[in-house]
Amino acid sequence: MELTRRRLLSFVPATALLTAVRPASTARAAEPNVLLANMIAIYAGTAESNARPEVAAKVAAIDKTARTWLSALGGAGAGELFAGLPLGTSDPNLSSSYQHLYEIALAYRRPGAATDLQAPAVRDQIVNGLVWLHDNYYGDQSKGYYGNWFTWEIGISTFVSKTLALIDAPADLITTYVASMDAYLRNGKNGDVDLDSRFHTGANLVDITANRVLQGALLNDDARIRKALQDQFTVFATVDPYNLQHGVTDGYYADGSFIQHASVAYTGSYGKGLLSRVVQTIKVLAGTEYAQGDDLVGVVQGWVEHGFAPLIFEGWMMEIVKGRAVSRTATGYDDVAVVVEAIVDLADYATPEDSRRLKAFAKFTARPTINVNSFVSPVSVGRFADLKADASIVPADLNPAALSTAFNAMDRTVHRRPGYAFALARNSERISKYEYMSGENLLPWFQGDGAHYLYLSGQDQTQAFGIDYFTTVSPYALGGVTAPVETRKSIPELYGTAYYDNAAAGFTASSESQNTYVYFPVGTNTYSGGATLDAYGAAGWVQSDDFAYASRETLPADFVVYQNASATKSWFLLDDEIVVLAAGVGDDTRAVTTTLDTRIASATAPVNVSRSPRWFRYTDGTVAVGYYLLEAADVSAQVQTVTRSRRVVRTSNPDTAITKQVFALTHAQPPGRKHTLAYALVPNATESALNAYQHGRLTLIANTTRLQAIQHNGLRLTAANTFSPGLHHLPGCTVDGPASLLLRREGATVNVAVSDPTTQRDTVAVNLPTQYLKPAAPVAGVQVTRTATGTRLTFTTRHTYGRSLAVRLLPAW
Repeated sequence: MELTRRRLLSFVPATALLTAVRPASTARAAEPNVLLANMIAIYAGTAESNARPEVAAKVAAIDKTARTWLSALGGAGAGELFAGLPLGTSDPNLSSSYQHLYEIALAYRRPGAATDLQAPAVRDQIVNGLVWLHDNYYGDQSKGYYGNWFTWEIGISTFVSKTLALIDAPADLITTYVASMDAYLRNGKNGDVDLDSRFHTGANLVDITANRVLQGALLNDDARIRKALQDQFTVFATVDPYNLQHGVTDGYYADGSFIQHASVAYTGSYGKGLLSRVVQTIKVLAGTEYAQGDDLVGVVQGWVEHGFAPLIFEGWMMEIVKGRAVSRTATGYDDVAVVVEAIVDLADYATPEDSRRLKAFAKFTARPTINVNSFVSPVSVGRFADLKADASIVPADLNPAALSTAFNAMDRTVHRRPGYAFALARNSERISKYEYMSGENLLPWFQGDGAHYLYLSGQDQTQAFGIDYFTTVSPYALGGVTAPVETRKSIPELYGTAYYDNAAAGFTASSESQNTYVYFPVGTNTYSGGATLDAYGAAGWVQSDDFAYASRETLPADFVVYQNASATKSWFLLDDEIVVLAAGVGDDTRAVTTTLDTRIASATAPVNVSRSPRWFRYTDGTVAVGYYLLEAADVSAQVQTVTRSRRVVRTSNPDTAITKQVFALTHAQPPGRKHTLAYALVPNATESALNAYQHGRLTLIANTTRLQAIQHNGLRLTAANTFSPGLHHLPGCTVDGPASLLLRREGATVNVAVSDPTTQRDTVAVNLPTQYLKPAAPVAGVQVTRTATGTRLTFTTRHTYGRSLAVRLLPAW
């Protein structure tokens, strides 16, 4: 599927998606019942699915969970519906109480072998629980809506809406609850979605509208269903940053990026949740006049191919797109299980050819140890079992073996080769440096400051990254980070609460000020991005202070801000290596440490670090990484055994002590001086391969704050980032900056790619000394003209949002 197909809905008003398929008339009387039946089949399964041996463990888990909560229901004390969950001041406890009623309702309604859980008395307990919670802790609007807004507008409504459907709730209970759920949409408008609200966007909007579709079906209210779907369909439109709808930046972009919370790169957390929910919408609408045919399926398939696939390495979701979720104990492989379930379900609605490709990718991506019991739907467990058993479906990656992906709309880069994947997190005035919220990701400060993650084939990534990486590695020494030598404090340490509490200054738990200055501050630099040419890439970034530090004069006196160090960095992404350049590294008053790389290994792994004057090599008995210095530098290698509790990065994590060997390759810079670094990361390196670099494999052309460039002599590839205005001279060409450029010669053919990492330029010009060149084919946005001294290429970068423009030039004779 072409990316342009996914962009189709950018040009179709969301309200037209529904009316184009079915007339604006009253739905058939059976339609809401079909929606409800579809929903019940998703969550509780069908008689056919639940009878399958592959689904037995999922069904047993549903029943076991229900029995656990029925026991807790019977043992509740005063002010509790379930034992151990006191109510009245804790919104998480109230939400959990509704969740447990839903989990009992699943067992009550699930088809299959009958047990005492399907008895009328169980339904009565659920109904009585709903009534009691509403009468005492939910129905009174003057007493509700404390804590997190999400609990009241999304969380509770999700559990209640599904529970009401599962138990065929009495009509008066439905109308009572729907009225209350509408009233709790306080960030909406008149008890409904408000597309202009910053709360009703992206994954949150899909959650809210999915709930309202079910509520409409319960009420047999066609207008409510239609309105909810029309609101949800706005999420399917590709975000155009130059023509924002309702001012919303959340959603999917043309380059595959996904943003939530206005500026957070979030494919691996909110993005996967949105994927799961919209596939569920497709399943809920199946067989009704509300169904959208191929349009929505094609859009979602585009998300999978261009948004998710590059970010999944051997069944692991990369750290660079998880926001605060990096601090949770279950990420990585568990994240991908959610994606696999969505793909398995989506394949049933795709065209035969696309369905086969999706199933092949699901089979390729799912590890043998995937936990199918984590799937939402018993039906999906059965579908996945069929897929695994189908020998005609050959596992296949949606990614080519060699791929360089510039997710410039969210300041992320992914580079893949057989044997490894490299992921890079940047920031800018458009994208947040990190995300902290609700006691999650307590030490986040440098996660978007050029932090990188080098994933190596055949490794259990839970032993290399995930929660234990952030637990045991210093937050100032993440791989790739340049940080001032100082001690920072977490938000709870600074203020005694999970947020900065100063209502008089506009800082409440969910205020815009909290978001802007505390939860996910953006950077203050404009330069962040890079070009791709075929499977090669370049990325450049100027390190900056965050927006809070830049705004310090206008913030309250007790608001704590931190100043960053300075650096200008480039990453050139090749076949066997990633070349990293850094210039202007330092600080006027503080020492600065640059961590070239950090890796963790088990406490008993045979970690070894060898070195020569120009390289280091790390091994741990399973994988190896080499580091070749392109210019001399005082770099030190250290291996320490570190033991820390997982609670240091998230207040709600279990107080589990983790011990790891932590390897760090660092460069220390004293105060008042600026320094440069130039080195190559060499995945799976041998010592002989590292020694081979001394024979001129790579040439360092420039490493300054104005220009950073290299030449790979074997590939005949020149890669450069220009950071300042004016003409920059490179071997065989000149380029006006700021820009990112890749130029590769293949015989007499010249391939050139350019991007504007600032997103602010109208054109970028490249001059070649050869006069007789012509484009192999016309390229939109690229003009080729002959000059007195050679060939001039003019790339129209206006409104490209950092996207690469590439042209192939042939001899004109």
